Amino acid sequence: MFKAIFTNSFGILISRILGFIRDLLTASVLGANIYSDIFFIAFKLPNLFRRIFAEGAFTQVFIPAFVRTKHKAVFSVNIFLVFVSIILLITLLVNLLPTLITKAIAVGLNEDTINIAAPYVAINFWYLPLIFSMTFLSGILQYKNHFATTAFSTALLNLSLISALYFSYDKEQSEIVYYLSYGVVIGGVLQLIVHIIAMQRLGLLKLITGGFKYLRTKSKFIKHDTRKFRKNFFPAMWGNSTAQVSAFLDTFLASFLVTGSISYLYYANRIFQLPLALFAIATSIALFPRIARYLKNNDEIKAKENLKKAFWFLSFVLTASTIGGIVLAHEITWLLFERGAFTTANTVQTTAVLQMYMIGLLPFGLQKLFALWLYAKEMQMQAAKIATLSLVIYIVLALSLIQPLGVAGLALASTIGGLSSFVFTVRTFGLSNLMEILRSKNSVILLVSAIVFTLVLVVVKSFIAPYLTLS
Repeated sequence: MFKAIFTNSFGILISRILGFIRDLLTASVLGANIYSDIFFIAFKLPNLFRRIFAEGAFTQVFIPAFVRTKHKAVFSVNIFLVFVSIILLITLLVNLLPTLITKAIAVGLNEDTINIAAPYVAINFWYLPLIFSMTFLSGILQYKNHFATTAFSTALLNLSLISALYFSYDKEQSEIVYYLSYGVVIGGVLQLIVHIIAMQRLGLLKLITGGFKYLRTKSKFIKHDTRKFRKNFFPAMWGNSTAQVSAFLDTFLASFLVTGSISYLYYANRIFQLPLALFAIATSIALFPRIARYLKNNDEIKAKENLKKAFWFLSFVLTASTIGGIVLAHEITWLLFERGAFTTANTVQTTAVLQMYMIGLLPFGLQKLFALWLYAKEMQMQAAKIATLSLVIYIVLALSLIQPLGVAGLALASTIGGLSSFVFTVRTFGLSNLMEILRSKNSVILLVSAIVFTLVLVVVKSFIAPYLTLS
């Protein structure tokens, strides 16, 4: 298990390093202004659908269904054709009505800005069918315990965007956003290509070609599996949609605040997402096929043993990340972004948002872990109800906190929403099961380590502060 986690973490680390290089270059070239906001809006929409259809609901339902079905080739091709057809239709619709779609996701922007953003939105959306196809192949590779290709492939998107920034150097900002938008699409093409190559090397393309070959003659054998897949997918889709609705509302509400607010959310969230992806998401990806297999074979003891190991691993690394992110938020933001068009005032605003996000890192990460149990046991409806309750809590808090706290209030609302999701998920998993995990000397070690680490960082911060002021 830990080998797979390391593979995922290392791949994500490489990708995130490149992502930070991309972000600091973007911050230096575009800063936090109307064109940076436009690009983030254009890139956010396909990513919203990607997380719903591809990495989110699809993966969570597809892997347990793929483990269970006896007709894997025909089942997988059938599911792929249905989804890719829907996604292509959505992509065509966005390209036919880009202004209307842009207006829907950024209502606070004025008419001129929406008209400027619309063509960028249309270009970026072609990333969605490419990344869905990649995610479909990734699910099959994960079933075969091959994680490296998916883990490292995101680096290709970042390399593509870095190349776009390089080739657009010294051009008008509107032209730079065009380069970035086409860079997104090229990155998607590269990600898909490396997954096809991995499938070929592992001999898995035969499964896809066989699925197409026997689709008509054997489709009757997968009716029960596809029916169960659809039944589980829609609750899972809604469950994943709530997180994206929350992100959409962040953008929507931030568009009513001062210019740059959308960018502050984006840059802070990028930092927050690093430990979340590096540890929580990497662990979840590695653990999910394993948990699904154990539960399919009615081996709940081994499933819980793996979950317990992952729980303590995440608890230690995410607690350390949380403390570091809160105490050194200003220093991290300054180091990564404050150059070029990104000013000291931008650093102050981004720091406040980052601290609010980091408060929720541990519950966000552990919620992803316990949610695996629900998805592996095909309890998508319960997961959807939890997500809905958390979304309602987020909306109420976002509307309440935006006035007194501004853009930082939106981040705090997201954090409290994530905390509520963790509490509800643990209740469904079982408080007795959680207490069984917590009855360990690791609990005391974690508490003492957290206190010591906090004191060390406070001292380090006091030494750094004078040099930061001088700069």
